[in-house]
Amino acid sequence: MRKGIDYIGVGVGAVIRDDQGRLFLARRGRAARNERGLWEFPGGALDFGERQEEALKREMREEFGIDIEVGRLLDVADHILPHEGQHWISPTYLCSIVSGEPRIFEPDKCSEIGWFHPEAVPENLTVVSRINLEHYLEYCRKSKR
Repeated sequence: MRKGIDYIGVGVGAVIRDDQGRLFLARRGRAARNERGLWEFPGGALDFGERQEEALKREMREEFGIDIEVGRLLDVADHILPHEGQHWISPTYLCSIVSGEPRIFEPDKCSEIGWFHPEAVPENLTVVSRINLEHYLEYCRKSKR
């Protein structure tokens, strides 16, 4: 049984902002489960019995060598990809780096990383990252961030 294909998967995401207001994005590599080549707010699939925050922390350590603090829930999005036959539910959290400098540890899953000002993120975002960006910008307007 495959997550997101044989049953609805849960994939948690992290909107990581630095002290300059830039957002951390990762470009999906050739071994990514879906939406290869597109930019995303990083994250990963939740394992059975794992809490969402712990999954995010694990994924950030495994993929980028960073430790994060998981803050408030930004949104929960339906991540439905009919052309790839996949369906995910994706809670995304506002996060910050506690230690480490992001580097690519899984080059097959992630081909590139970068920091972008919100108004200058790449146009080719994943479905769920487009939703997250819209909600993040709305959150910033409301909280005057």
